[in-house]
Amino acid sequence: MSQFSPLHITFAIYILGMIGIGLAAWYYTRSFDDYILGGRSLGSVVTALSAGASDMSGWLLLGLPGALFLNGVSEAWIAIGLIAGAWFNWRYVAAPLRLYTERSNNALTLPDYFTHRFEDKGKLLRVFSALVILVFFAVYCASGIVAGARLFESVFGIPYAQAMWYGAAATIVYTFIGGFLAVSWTDTVQATLMIFALILTPVFVILSLGGPAESLAVVEQVNPANLDFFKGASLVGIVSLLAWGLGYVGQPHILARFMAAKDARTLTNARRIGMTWMVLCLFGAMAVGFFGIAYFAQHPDQAGPVTVNHERVFIELATLLFNPWIAGILLSAILAAVMSTLSCQLLVCSSAVTEDFYKGFLRKKAGQRELVWIGRLAVLGVALLAIWLASDPESRVLGLVSYAWAGFGAAFGPVVVLSLYWKRTTRNGALAGMVVGAVTVIAWKELLADTGLYEMVPGVILATLAVVVVSRLGRPPSPAMEGLFDHVQGELRRDGL
Repeated sequence: MSQFSPLHITFAIYILGMIGIGLAAWYYTRSFDDYILGGRSLGSVVTALSAGASDMSGWLLLGLPGALFLNGVSEAWIAIGLIAGAWFNWRYVAAPLRLYTERSNNALTLPDYFTHRFEDKGKLLRVFSALVILVFFAVYCASGIVAGARLFESVFGIPYAQAMWYGAAATIVYTFIGGFLAVSWTDTVQATLMIFALILTPVFVILSLGGPAESLAVVEQVNPANLDFFKGASLVGIVSLLAWGLGYVGQPHILARFMAAKDARTLTNARRIGMTWMVLCLFGAMAVGFFGIAYFAQHPDQAGPVTVNHERVFIELATLLFNPWIAGILLSAILAAVMSTLSCQLLVCSSAVTEDFYKGFLRKKAGQRELVWIGRLAVLGVALLAIWLASDPESRVLGLVSYAWAGFGAAFGPVVVLSLYWKRTTRNGALAGMVVGAVTVIAWKELLADTGLYEMVPGVILATLAVVVVSRLGRPPSPAMEGLFDHVQGELRRDGL
């Protein structure tokens, strides 16, 4: 590949653009509140697209199309679960959480919210929830770095170790410099790039095959089971795929976008934008894989790479169907998906280190400038830890990523929802729910994975029971906690939220 190929140039322009946005965000970052939550200033569009981009990693352009290419529409159940879960999160969690975190001593992080919401003077909630965030997100970040490295390794033909640093460097730079505003603004650009790629690519695939009817006919001719939603499916399998949607209410990097919105009313319009973006992206990604079956059936001479690795279907179609300059832009969407998720995970880890450990235990009276720089150093520290974990892409620790989503969903999800909607929730109930949720997910994965049931399902059920039972058995919440709950509920009813 030429040193100045279109692919090199488009990737370079994209990365420099993201760093430029980081430098612009530096100018607006004047306090720790700015660095962690952007001063709670995000409008509807940025909130919506940032939440979407931070949610959808490289899986959207690699894993999901690859699954549809391999197994047909039976893999669509996971998308249905994700759409339902995301809508519930936007509709029933976003606005209450935005309002409650502001009323709970202007909580900047999820552990900070739990601490103030449940009057946790012993700070066990803060410590445990921050540790859950650091452990799971360190592995998540390592996974993102591996995905970026594989992209650079595949596209540019460079060694894995070199590709790993190239893939991580730009994300670390703009997150380090600009904090939450840089991450949110770049997420908006990246979300736009992702939806452009996922609408344009399947349209061109279908046109190259002669139209939708002709494309469907070829897919059916290859294997009629490709059109069967229940192909090889069991009840447990379908429930497990749908259950991915349960995880949304416990993901710190997505909840942080709700907390950063300008106000609770902003989130109504953001929900419409965010859900439209998500539905179009998911259906576009599925269409790439599904109609890719037909394309490579008609062009078997070009099918070698996707036969070896079905997750390359988007990469191969973009390269084959488009001018190299357009292909470079489309392939940048994969990098955008990886970078958007990695950057917000780095920032959530940074906020846990800075707000929940450094300020919470070491320097309670630390100044704003000091906290911003500690936050930046934490970004760098977590990134280096993730790079170290990613240096061996076959390491068993990266296998934890398969249930990190479930870990967050079970440990935090029930506690978040009940804290917003059940006045009787107590501090001990919340702690029990977090511990039971996290332990159940890990134990189920290690001991009962042969059942085929996704560990999210028992994790969420048992965590919810733990919160309710322990809260009922203990002392009721204090009058101040009940008063704040009633006040927030009253505000939400007044604003029609």
